[in-house]
Amino acid sequence: MESYIIDTPQFHLTQMEFIIRLLVATGIGLLIGLEREHEAIISKESIFAGIRTFIILTLVGFIGAGLSFLISPWIFSVVLFGAIILIGISYWITATRGEIGGTSEVTAILAVLLGGLTFLGYVELSLMIMVIVVVLLSSKPRLQFLIGKITNEELFAFIRFVVIALLIFPFLPDATYGPFNIFNPHDIGWVIILISGLGFLGYVLMRIFGAGRGILLTGIIGGLVSSTMVTWVFSKKSKEQPVLSSSCATAIFAASTIMVIRVMIWVFIFNESLAPGLIIPFGVLFLTTISVTLYFYFLDKRKPKVEAGIPLGKPLNLVTALFFGLLFVAVLFIVAYANEYFGEKGIYISSGIAGLSEVDAITISVLKLANVSISMLTAQNAILVATISNTIVKIVIALWNGSPEFRKYIYIGYGLIFLAAMLGFLLLNL
Repeated sequence: MESYIIDTPQFHLTQMEFIIRLLVATGIGLLIGLEREHEAIISKESIFAGIRTFIILTLVGFIGAGLSFLISPWIFSVVLFGAIILIGISYWITATRGEIGGTSEVTAILAVLLGGLTFLGYVELSLMIMVIVVVLLSSKPRLQFLIGKITNEELFAFIRFVVIALLIFPFLPDATYGPFNIFNPHDIGWVIILISGLGFLGYVLMRIFGAGRGILLTGIIGGLVSSTMVTWVFSKKSKEQPVLSSSCATAIFAASTIMVIRVMIWVFIFNESLAPGLIIPFGVLFLTTISVTLYFYFLDKRKPKVEAGIPLGKPLNLVTALFFGLLFVAVLFIVAYANEYFGEKGIYISSGIAGLSEVDAITISVLKLANVSISMLTAQNAILVATISNTIVKIVIALWNGSPEFRKYIYIGYGLIFLAAMLGFLLLNL
């Protein structure tokens, strides 16, 4: 049995563990210092600390943490305070020369702390923090470029989202009210956060990559927000520019593939117990949608490339998110009412009606009621009914708005997707 070099009631450390943690601390200082020194060479500016200094700083934190167990618990605090004083003096000297900017100095303090964390055995945590720090340090030009392109509307949208997610949502009461005990402010807030966040993510991705970088990517990003919206936009574009028919079909089928993934994400978030029964039906549906998407994608690659995209719209549409929250409550009430007075038939009718717009509200509503007021099988069937209903609506939209060539693609692609959804429904009820 290997002996301990530190053996106290609160902490034990063998020689091998000491060596491993020492090497990790050295590596952390090496990587951070390497990035800082490389940045200085590229920018041709003097630096506060390079590879050697950052290695020493992490080792100072490492040794300080060790001496805290061997001599006094106050040692590490003294070491950290001393390091902060020295770093502060260095910053003051450089600031008097007009070189204002404390990124390297703050990183140096963090390096001392990472050395201490590594000694205590939080190796994975130290490495995770180190990766985040190095990525942030090396991303300065890209971050400056992106920040320079942010509009006032986008900045205020992000601030509003943070306020809602961090200052309002946590204080919503997590209790049920109203008829059938279905009105839960916390759950409704969570739904609004998810929907608005999903829309904001879709906007950001389109803003960064651009809609014209690939029809498939555009459809995927649009599908994060609404596959029905993607169907509407690209079916109309196919009529405006018939040469884009196969490209538009690719975007639409890609969005429908994302819709299938989106539904399963809601299942795992709101009621994971329903997932095993839905994996096979939605697996069949997913394989069909992605196969159809890839078929039209490679068909489109043989044709000349043309720009096409989804309008960005607002970065954060809170009105839409709030409307969805109200729709979520309404659907929840309709489903509960239908189940109370009409049994399973009422659930299926309400699911079919709700699926005419989007599947998210009815999916989340049914998931919340599963194993509470409706059976697991009924909830699973209701989700599939809503998916089938939404597929039919998108078929109608596409055929109504699309060009003649586009309609042929829709008959083939959505015909197969509809059959796959029906097959999934049958497999669930075998």
